[in-house]
Amino acid sequence: MGIHGLTSFVGEHSEFFVDLQLRNTDVIIDGNNLYHHLYFDSNLDIQYGGDYDSFTDIIRQFFQSLALCHIQPYVVLDGGNDASNKKLATLKQRAEEKIQAAHSLSRGGGGSVLPLLVREVFKQILTELQVPFVQSFSEADRDIVSLANHLSCPVLTLDSDFCIFDLQSGYCPLNYFQWRNLCKCKDSQECYIPTQCFSLQRFCRHFSNMNKTLLPLFAVMSGNDYINLPAMEVFFSKLNLPIEKSRRKSRKHGHIQGLLNWLSHFADLSEAMENVLKYFKKHEKDDIRQLLSSFMKEYEPSNINLKDFFQSGMYESEEMKKLKLPQWVATHLIKGHLAPFISDALILKRTILPVQVENMQRNSAHSITLPIRQVIYWLLLNISPSSLSPSLNKQPTSFPPVFYEFDRFQKSLKKSSVCVAELAQKFPDNQYALATLNEAPIAERLLFFFETFGVSACVLEPVPCLLQLPMAATCYWTKFSEPKVTLQHIKALLLGVTFGELDKMLHIPDPETPHAEVNKIVHDQYLKWKEKKSPKDYLELDVAHIFCQWQCCLQAGLYLNQLLCRPFPEPDLTRLYNGTLVHRLYQQLKSSSTPENLLSTSPKIYKLYCSMIQIVKDSTPPGFFQKKSKSQRKKNKKIINKLPDTQESTMVDTLPFCSTNRFATLAIEN
Repeated sequence: MGIHGLTSFVGEHSEFFVDLQLRNTDVIIDGNNLYHHLYFDSNLDIQYGGDYDSFTDIIRQFFQSLALCHIQPYVVLDGGNDASNKKLATLKQRAEEKIQAAHSLSRGGGGSVLPLLVREVFKQILTELQVPFVQSFSEADRDIVSLANHLSCPVLTLDSDFCIFDLQSGYCPLNYFQWRNLCKCKDSQECYIPTQCFSLQRFCRHFSNMNKTLLPLFAVMSGNDYINLPAMEVFFSKLNLPIEKSRRKSRKHGHIQGLLNWLSHFADLSEAMENVLKYFKKHEKDDIRQLLSSFMKEYEPSNINLKDFFQSGMYESEEMKKLKLPQWVATHLIKGHLAPFISDALILKRTILPVQVENMQRNSAHSITLPIRQVIYWLLLNISPSSLSPSLNKQPTSFPPVFYEFDRFQKSLKKSSVCVAELAQKFPDNQYALATLNEAPIAERLLFFFETFGVSACVLEPVPCLLQLPMAATCYWTKFSEPKVTLQHIKALLLGVTFGELDKMLHIPDPETPHAEVNKIVHDQYLKWKEKKSPKDYLELDVAHIFCQWQCCLQAGLYLNQLLCRPFPEPDLTRLYNGTLVHRLYQQLKSSSTPENLLSTSPKIYKLYCSMIQIVKDSTPPGFFQKKSKSQRKKNKKIINKLPDTQESTMVDTLPFCSTNRFATLAIEN
């Protein structure tokens, strides 16, 4: 959440904060806030699809700083969206703002759009570093408060709502948390992180020792990210708070100051509420009271004790019990083994697809993975009718089940209905029922994945297990990308993958590995290409769009693999894709230089690269990458124009690659 203007207002009052030397303590970290803050605060790429390797290094440095100060972190991540619709309008507004930011970035302007796979990369680093983390069922704020008070430790976040929550040990804003600037105690020489901690006691003292129970009412009346009550506008117009109008920022601060001063005159919440209701008509009072009370519950600690999870690996949730989720699904959601996308699709039958910096004149990059999402939706609906909330089973029997997706259409957000894949004949319902999907033989789950992506196991065999899922995604992307993928796109992408493998080899040196010196030379040359700046640097929109589609294919593969209980080992995303490097390599390949020739001096890496190129070629029909002459294109066009309209099904059958991906036709609209 977040109360508009409160962060900057509080930041102007140093008296609200206590200086801390943080060490030898537990700390609860708002995971979503952390990865957003560290990515945007570290000047990492947001235009070319993300530099996940650089992000990985920063996250490792962050947790290394905590370890040096003997700070034990517990990370709490947001889960799916709230089951009620009260936050939907705000979520849609945020998505629309991200679309505008992505459009600005695509044109060389400003904006903040998080690369698509940052969250998955972040979870992988937490797992690798053995940092304990949990995924809340929905928004994590109230769970964070409960855990922090159970452990009597501070919270690390940037969410201004934590100025309202009653935290025993306060909260440290991330922008004051100087983890890059470790200091040592003069007496013990112990390391500590200098920071400032917001003090609720000092805050209330500043406003005539205001009762802290009034703060949730202040938050609701001010309006946060999800609460904007039109009735409050009427209230403020009648209350006539003194507000400075010289600047927009000062105006908002004046509004906050005036409302807090006004509320401070009341002894408790009951008295304050009655004085608020005085400004409304008699027939409005009950509704306003109910609205305010309902939204103030958002600031109560949750009844979930995440301390149980960190001790036993599970926690009790009344909300999850009501939904009667299969036990393995509930466990995997809590542990973050299933993404919030899966939770939203399963419970809400509604998803909001994140935007990327792509060509806004083309269909959303997510369009390429529609057939895969339809397969995911089929798996999620393949459950006994009594197992989920009634809203999931209201579809008329004469129509196929429908999910709703919010996705970019040009520069707007569009809601679309999506039918699930028709797979009952090929994959019997009882064999792939969600409740027992985790018990299906791994060979069957692998076959399901291969069928969905239109690849075979033998094609992927030449590469290591950790690269098989990315290569399946790459084969799918090659066949269905629009604009059409060229060999230069594929080579740039796979050269980026080989650079990541080279980077891992050099970060984990093996004294017995030959060609180490040559590997370093090759690695350094690729680094030069990555860091090379040119005044002619600009984003080629179609190139960006093509690589955005690849990330969508990889993300869809990750989600399907998660839902199938990981028949593939999860690929190491931390070094898999570097957007800046891949775009620069594409430019190099278009010129006379041949960056792939460098790899011949490193036999192991060169063999891997050749194997990946061969996999892509083996998964496409002969002549796929040959350019057609103008005369051939005209000839094909004449043939297509002569086809009768009634033979649409024949057209679908003759489209390239339909024979290799049996679900691909689901993406073709009449």
